[in-house]
Amino acid sequence: MPPMPPVTQALLLVNVAIFCLDMFLGPWFGRLFALWPLGGNFMPWQVVTYAFLHGSFGHLFFNMLGLWMFGAELERIWGPRRFIQFYAASVLAAAGMQLLVNVLLGSMVPTVGASGGLFGLLLAFGMTFPNRTIMPLFPPIPMKARTFVMIFGGLELVFGVTGTQSGVAHFAHLGGMLGGYLMIRYWRGQPPFGRRR
Repeated sequence: MPPMPPVTQALLLVNVAIFCLDMFLGPWFGRLFALWPLGGNFMPWQVVTYAFLHGSFGHLFFNMLGLWMFGAELERIWGPRRFIQFYAASVLAAAGMQLLVNVLLGSMVPTVGASGGLFGLLLAFGMTFPNRTIMPLFPPIPMKARTFVMIFGGLELVFGVTGTQSGVAHFAHLGGMLGGYLMIRYWRGQPPFGRRR
């Protein structure tokens, strides 16, 4: 295996360290840094910090596994600077989408997790390597990357609309994909952005 690129490695280490810190410091830490709905305990920094908090070890493990699987290769291709820009766009778009959905639904439940950033990376992987065969954990069936992205995006939309798997921020995941998609279009100089010089 090639060495893990620096930003992916740093994100993994920071997420694990903050998970341990959160367990040690107790509930006030999550209250301060989770993404709370507008009108609740919302603070501006939470649109970034929520992506470093996780609700359980399983939540952390699967997000970090996805970050390693999809993020490491994208960082090797894009380089650290572009990778950070892309990941940040996905995280911020996921936060914006979740805040909007919370306003529309009147929800006051906070959001945590790197899943929005991860879903952005998943979309980018599918767009960059559409014909690459991958073997997801669920379901354990080999499929092309673009098929995997379409299936997971479709499931997130269905689960979000129907309220299936309550407690999962499905629209934040879709927001992360949207943010990633827009960032790629911006880099390519495609609408709704002007041609880049």
